[in-house]
Amino acid sequence: MRTARAGELLKDFSEITGTLYNPHIGDWKKRGGKVVGIVCCPVPKELIQAAGMLPFRIRGTGSQGTELSEKFTGDLCCSFPRNFFNQAQKGKLDFLDGVVFSNNCDHYRRLYDNWHAAGIRTPFLHMISNPKRIAEQARQWYENEMVALLNRLQEHFGVTVTEAELEQAIRQSNETRRLQRRLYELRKAGHPSLTGAETLAVMVASTCMPPQTYNQKLESLLSELDPAGGSHQGIRLMIVSSSLDNPVFLTLIEDLGGLIVADYSCFGAKLIGPDIEENSSSPLQALSRHYLTEAISCPRLYGSHPQRIQFIQETIREYKVEGVIGDWLTFCDTWNIFHYMLKQELKKDGIPFLMIEREYIPSFKGQLKTRVQAFLEMIRG
Repeated sequence: MRTARAGELLKDFSEITGTLYNPHIGDWKKRGGKVVGIVCCPVPKELIQAAGMLPFRIRGTGSQGTELSEKFTGDLCCSFPRNFFNQAQKGKLDFLDGVVFSNNCDHYRRLYDNWHAAGIRTPFLHMISNPKRIAEQARQWYENEMVALLNRLQEHFGVTVTEAELEQAIRQSNETRRLQRRLYELRKAGHPSLTGAETLAVMVASTCMPPQTYNQKLESLLSELDPAGGSHQGIRLMIVSSSLDNPVFLTLIEDLGGLIVADYSCFGAKLIGPDIEENSSSPLQALSRHYLTEAISCPRLYGSHPQRIQFIQETIREYKVEGVIGDWLTFCDTWNIFHYMLKQELKKDGIPFLMIEREYIPSFKGQLKTRVQAFLEMIRG
């Protein structure tokens, strides 16, 4: 069951997730700390932590439109980068001392090209080139890209990063992963002690708080939740999504009688994955190996589809999932194609699948409600 303290902690996580500049960032900045934005999962946050700075996963939270960003991107750009680019132009990300982009897609690359052209005064910008396939040569390339990022961080911010500091950052990140695994274990219960929307809020908070503070808060929450379960029930669903950072989307599904008990998502399970090797003879080699070959992969990574399908199938079994919702943002061809391929695999297994195309701003509630209701009725039989 859930204690009153658990409710307070979950409310705190929800408030942190519901804004960009939260009180923890404010305290960090007041103490003279630097905050470096990250665009997408493959940017190694451990390098930023080792340099004594706070990594912040950029989102479009609070966005009401994309009128400013469309002057640079046009209408055919994925609405996730359009919305956070719009927020940046409105000054909502002015607290960032730097931004590290990744070349995951053309949409992100164009934002890197246009960031300063749009008048955004972020002092430090860097683009890290992520490999597109799994191979030893690609891992070596990735490691070199990490070296380049580390060198630029040290040069621009006037810091020196030691191997011991890299190892400490890896240990701290692993501690976060271990705590988040415990959080996900609670969702296996017949009646979990927290909802999918609450879980997402806890996960998103990890991307915008000092790691040590987050770990302490999450450990407190775990101590207040009953491992045997709680009172939440509904048709057990898994959500497969990319840039899903808004718990409102999951609340809508759960209010209709679904219960999100598992995910494959860029702000969810993909943040966890296995631990990074600790006490390695080469921390950078351990980091490049983790992000390229060990972490839960992105659909953009060539040759990783079988492992991705295997992860989803195993999750379905472990969490007793009754149906899967595939969520993708308009104009993201990579995720659209992946969902089509996933649909064929789930059909073989007899798993009900609903694919939803949407925009980043949740203006789709009426249509979504109708489709989810029909999907849940189909599962009920």
